[in-house]
Amino acid sequence: MTLRFRAPRRMAAAATAGALALSLAACGGTTKDSASGSGDAKAGGNASADPNAPLKKGLKLAFLPKQVNNPYETIVDNAGIAAAKEFGGEAKEVGPSDASASSQVSYINTLIQQRHDAILIAANDENAVCGPLKQAMSKNIKIVAYDSDTNPACRDVFINQASSEEIGRSEVKLLAEQIGSEGEIAILSATANATNQNTWIKFMQDELKKPEYSKMKLVKVAYGDDDDQKSFQQTQGLLQAYPNLKGIISPTTVGIAAAARYISGSKYKGKVALTGLGTPDQMRKFVKDGTVKGFELWDPKNLGYLAAYAAAALSSGQITGAQGEKFKAGKLGERSIGANGEVILGPPTVFDAKNIDQYHF
Repeated sequence: MTLRFRAPRRMAAAATAGALALSLAACGGTTKDSASGSGDAKAGGNASADPNAPLKKGLKLAFLPKQVNNPYETIVDNAGIAAAKEFGGEAKEVGPSDASASSQVSYINTLIQQRHDAILIAANDENAVCGPLKQAMSKNIKIVAYDSDTNPACRDVFINQASSEEIGRSEVKLLAEQIGSEGEIAILSATANATNQNTWIKFMQDELKKPEYSKMKLVKVAYGDDDDQKSFQQTQGLLQAYPNLKGIISPTTVGIAAAARYISGSKYKGKVALTGLGTPDQMRKFVKDGTVKGFELWDPKNLGYLAAYAAAALSSGQITGAQGEKFKAGKLGERSIGANGEVILGPPTVFDAKNIDQYHF
């Protein structure tokens, strides 16, 4: 089922600003700001695009998520695998069970040996994967980063779920609405090196500098490493260490679900607000029991779908990753490549008690 997301009224201004000031990406990742301008020139940078070239048949794609047991990443990758069948290709998902910085390196090396046409990666660390990715690019293997970017020098394009600036600022706005723009707050992130998380947090911190948030204080950024139990324990630790805490932002699907599970069964339910990025299916019960008033996300199926078509366009020579190039992404229509090789899926939507039953993923 294809979901059509509409940005809520309260996010309209943020969407406009995000569209004008793209810094990165994601579902993103930086994604662009922290990494732009660093590293060497991309391999294959002198290639020319033929927008009229047909999509090649039999393309072999591999999705390399942050970790294979992450429910969100599974949704993204399965949609990309299904998309590959639409254009006569084949795709698979491979990857580590942990989200450490170097855990993806051995998988990249194996995919190079297997001669895949494209590797699609949600990077755990923007630089740790650069060496093997550059080796892949030197062998004409196309690299598509999605969800969490690599250093731009180490991939051809980055598929960002939404403007990173839009995500970071809107998260603060959501929490401010829930706590009356006053009180101590904390952030429960994924890993300390995740490019998307760090970029969103940077914009959260910048948003908090505005006068309207002068009574809100960020007291801690904690890391649950996209591990359910560690995120659960980090939530418990935050609430114990900061007894006056009024709200938590967790911009990770694993983290927000674990935090909601802890808060829902504790004395903090109804007293400490929680928002972030989560899927409707994992968060539905917490919205309905009052633990969470509202949270955000984009359609992860469309993210994987768009990434697969971008990989096919690259592998077929329709695009090279240069700014201004366009390609057709099946049911999602024509897409354009922006600065630093970034393609943005679209604005996120807010899920709450009024609309959450309309979405199932």
